[in-house]
Amino acid sequence: MKILLHTCCGPCTIVPLRELRGEGAEVFGAYLNPNIQPYTEWQRRLDALEELAAAQELRLLPEQPYAPVEWLRGVVFREGERCRPCYHGRLRGAALLARRGRFDAFTTTLLYSKFQKHDLIAEIAAAVAAEVGVPFLYRDWRGGWTDGVEASRAMGLYRQPYCGCIYSEWERYAPRQSRKTRSEPPT
Repeated sequence: MKILLHTCCGPCTIVPLRELRGEGAEVFGAYLNPNIQPYTEWQRRLDALEELAAAQELRLLPEQPYAPVEWLRGVVFREGERCRPCYHGRLRGAALLARRGRFDAFTTTLLYSKFQKHDLIAEIAAAVAAEVGVPFLYRDWRGGWTDGVEASRAMGLYRQPYCGCIYSEWERYAPRQSRKTRSEPPT
């Protein structure tokens, strides 16, 4: 099978790539992450992915343009449900690339993270797959979390400290008292 793997970063790619190749798949990566902010963080994650790709001989599709304004417009005033439009946009972009490239299926490294909403990812991916006409390959790679963390550290890959969006950065770094007194990120 020829699989397009939506990749959020280098460290999260290690286990899915290993597992898919273990199943005999030919894997290509695609970096589609307009949610990651600021730009310097987006670039650091891309650099780590490119480092892993070179080491693992993973072919990456041409980099997609960084489009944070479009992403922000999709989540503004829906911050509490921000993951839904974020997943949808990224998975739809991957599905469209998979269709153009005549891939047998697409999947995502988001399914490796124990911090992501797997049920929501699966729901959105199934809808996108039906709309675009390319099957979504669901795998739960969370069981390899520790192995992936250890492997990424051994390789010296940059490991990000938050999910990627400005809201997750705020949740990660805002003082706890500030988060307790506000129900939403500051405006």
